[in-house]
Amino acid sequence: MPERIVVFRALQLGDLLCAVPALRALRHHAPRARITLVGLPWARELARRLAACVDDFLEFPGVCGMPERTPDHSAFPRFIDTVRARRFDLAIQMHGDGTLTNLIVDDFGAPRVIGHHPHAQYARPGFRRWDTHAHEVLRWIDLLAATGVTPRGTALEFPLEAADHAALALLLAARGIAGPIACVHPGSQLPSRRWSPASFAAVADALTALDFTVVLTGTAGERTLTAAVRAAMRTPAHDLAGETSLGTLAALIAKARLLVANDTGVSHLATAFGTPSVIVSSGGDARRWAPLARERHRVLYRDLPCRPCAHADCPLPGHPCAAGITSAMVMHALRPLVRDAVHVS
Repeated sequence: MPERIVVFRALQLGDLLCAVPALRALRHHAPRARITLVGLPWARELARRLAACVDDFLEFPGVCGMPERTPDHSAFPRFIDTVRARRFDLAIQMHGDGTLTNLIVDDFGAPRVIGHHPHAQYARPGFRRWDTHAHEVLRWIDLLAATGVTPRGTALEFPLEAADHAALALLLAARGIAGPIACVHPGSQLPSRRWSPASFAAVADALTALDFTVVLTGTAGERTLTAAVRAAMRTPAHDLAGETSLGTLAALIAKARLLVANDTGVSHLATAFGTPSVIVSSGGDARRWAPLARERHRVLYRDLPCRPCAHADCPLPGHPCAAGITSAMVMHALRPLVRDAVHVS
């Protein structure tokens, strides 16, 4: 049984939440091992919350060819020295198909490495062939199961703390937000993955008519998007973009009656908390990232030959994958989800 394990997954919120079931299984399999997560700077906070699965965190400085952060080339040698000094027994590559990341994880110096490989010529012991269409939660569970790690369910986790609920209560009181909350999250990292503000506004107006209190959420950098949604609405909404920490945003989604969003990290927060959601997937691989609980979480997408999209901005006229989903389609998907909370005629 390995005593020191390092897991490499230097990705964003939704990506990391999808790996939590595999991390949980790993902890049960090796309860006395010290498990270190290597991730992006933001993930230090989530690693702290996942103390039941993760013991330590190391910040990945980035490298050329990986778009998740601007590389800090001067920090990379120090990072590798730090990792090697930990003398890990096992390194788990949980970051993509391995084209670039296997080289990085090999450099960690662990005598045993497991992960995925992109092509048959790269096959090696402990590695599985990358399946582009595998579900993102199940692929990591299956990777570990192939090495003898017993799965421990597929539920996602984001542990909330008392401070999160207290901060949310203060924010809601200060903004006068009460009643059943519907979160509307119009942002996403790439413009190609965003539904239009006008479409979000139409859904938000319909939810207001159903007696929901609409709360717009997003990062500080997404204030122009939430402002565009609010400007297109005919009814009032509360704009909290840039006013929530990660913990406060999570507590808000846990409290909300439902979420309407693009296919981004908040979708997986809703899955973790069981908050009913309708997600518009523009450009992404919906079958790979859709929540497994399909009845409570609905993903709408238009199946086009260009999916999944690798462009930051859609190169096609009219952004057809986003335009192919209408506000009426979203409301139709929402109705059975909210019937128990608010009467939907």
